[in-house]
Amino acid sequence: MSLNEKSVAYGAQKSSIREISAYAEERKAQIGAENVFDFSLGNPSIPAPDAVRASIEKSLTLPATQLHGYTPASGLPAAREAVAASLCRRFGEGVASAGDLYLTCGAAASLSISFHSVVNPGDEVIVIAPYFPEYRVWIETSGAACVEVLADPTTFQVDVAAVAAAITPRTKAVVINSPNNPVGSVYSRANLEALSGALHEAEERLGTAIYLVADEPYREITYGAKVPWVPSVYDRTIVCYSYSKSLSLPGERIGWVLVPPTNPEHDELVLAVAGAGRKLGFVCAPALFQRVLMDCVDCPSDVEAYAENRRALTEGLSALGYEFIEPEGAFYLWVRALEPDANAFFERARTFELLPVPSDSFGCPGWVRVGYCVSHETIVNSMPAWAALADSYR
Repeated sequence: MSLNEKSVAYGAQKSSIREISAYAEERKAQIGAENVFDFSLGNPSIPAPDAVRASIEKSLTLPATQLHGYTPASGLPAAREAVAASLCRRFGEGVASAGDLYLTCGAAASLSISFHSVVNPGDEVIVIAPYFPEYRVWIETSGAACVEVLADPTTFQVDVAAVAAAITPRTKAVVINSPNNPVGSVYSRANLEALSGALHEAEERLGTAIYLVADEPYREITYGAKVPWVPSVYDRTIVCYSYSKSLSLPGERIGWVLVPPTNPEHDELVLAVAGAGRKLGFVCAPALFQRVLMDCVDCPSDVEAYAENRRALTEGLSALGYEFIEPEGAFYLWVRALEPDANAFFERARTFELLPVPSDSFGCPGWVRVGYCVSHETIVNSMPAWAALADSYR
């Protein structure tokens, strides 16, 4: 075969989330958008803050060569300084400096860069299932094996004992995502401290270094839960962030990788991040949106709108007898399927124009992810369909 076989395989495999979203668009064109209840894609329904538009309009007054020109590969110094200053205000002086940050084309680039920074061929990276499916793609293309470890099935916190049991001499990193996609759980500080202890014990026992990659695009979207600053819990941490959710900018692809100063390999790891960005072609994140960060880095997320959707969805499904995990953050509801086969449950739901995402692609059977980053009307209007679906199982 003349083509790259892995790339062909990944292209043929498709993303369940994207496939369902594409199907939803087809159905909307056929029967009307108001008749399709699309809960598939994590596409924020809340507009970007007015400050984003104001920043863009201000940038448009710059000379064209300045507005559209290259920035340094790691990002504009002023943009990185703005992000670092914001992190220090929020999490304590000295937690970040401009030199610790590498601006990226969103969380996908941030995670890919992080894996390519620390992984060597044959290494292993542990993910906590259920997990965002693309983790596997980015881990495998960095040369590592993706090792799934199920979260605690009751609390969906990290099952520290299970992680410890999965660590081998080839384990190079563990990925955590809190607030979590797809469950909405927020890992407590006590849970992360237990994980930190297990990782340090494994490092000492095996004589290896294990990195903790914290993927945090939903950090700003919580409902009372406190999201711990992971570098204060575990020293060998890399933080990945995206403004797709916090500023409702999923299509603009802007985020960052942070190598905290507490990381024992800080100086070398900063170089590895820059080298991975260069190797992958993730250099010079979009210049216009680097300037947006300078102006909007502290803009709050409109969590209240998501909280109202969360309330309407959980109250509605609870009244109909559905079981789910109460989300502490993000904008997804993890709902138990009404039969063991989540894909079969999805196919039946689809006959009622309900389009959640079956859980198998997240590494966990028997559930569906319901994204409530949709209009409030969509949630309210979907309740008769959810009722009919439940009735079909009785």
